[in-house]
Amino acid sequence: MNVFRLAGDISHLIAIIVLFLKIWRSRSCAGISGKSQVLFALVFTTRYLDLFTNFVSAYNTVMKVVFLALAYATVYLICLRFRNTYDSENDSFRVEFLLVPVAGLSFLENYAFTPLEILWTFSIYLESVAILPQLFMITKTGEAESITTHYLFFLGLYRTLYLANWIWRYHTEGFFDQIAVVSGVVQTIFYCDFFYLYFTRVLRGSGKMSLPMPV
Repeated sequence: MNVFRLAGDISHLIAIIVLFLKIWRSRSCAGISGKSQVLFALVFTTRYLDLFTNFVSAYNTVMKVVFLALAYATVYLICLRFRNTYDSENDSFRVEFLLVPVAGLSFLENYAFTPLEILWTFSIYLESVAILPQLFMITKTGEAESITTHYLFFLGLYRTLYLANWIWRYHTEGFFDQIAVVSGVVQTIFYCDFFYLYFTRVLRGSGKMSLPMPV
């Protein structure tokens, strides 16, 4: 554990809480991609199966349980509690284009050909692309509420801090996880344009962030 990883975990947690509270308080999931949230729930499920086999620390266990609980609570709000406000028409990204390649790659590129290791690898690869349905939805509609962009900002910050964490660990421990680092870099790249728009438009006081419409 180091300051970058701790800050990254906190940023990740803030992102999920911001999204959950947005949906709960507004009684609406408008502008939120249910597909992205289902993918993130799948990420946490396949990554944290070691809850039943491996104890690392109380902090590690609590964070895993919290992430799982919030992920599934968010999916519940979108798919059941407030499903009448869900914009399925614009949440049209074809997730099979993500799941099939990710599943295949997790079988081909992993550290050990065992069920838990393959599922852990699958979760790493899937997390790197799970935000795409949300970004696609924002691009398709042309704008996003500021609370949604705050959620995306903290997710992007989480990934950036984790890159710093890996650099720190490499220089202090000689530790380098190629699968996690490469996937993390790919995921961070997806946030680059969003970060620019966030700082230049949202933080200037606009209630919504307008994005270029797709060609």
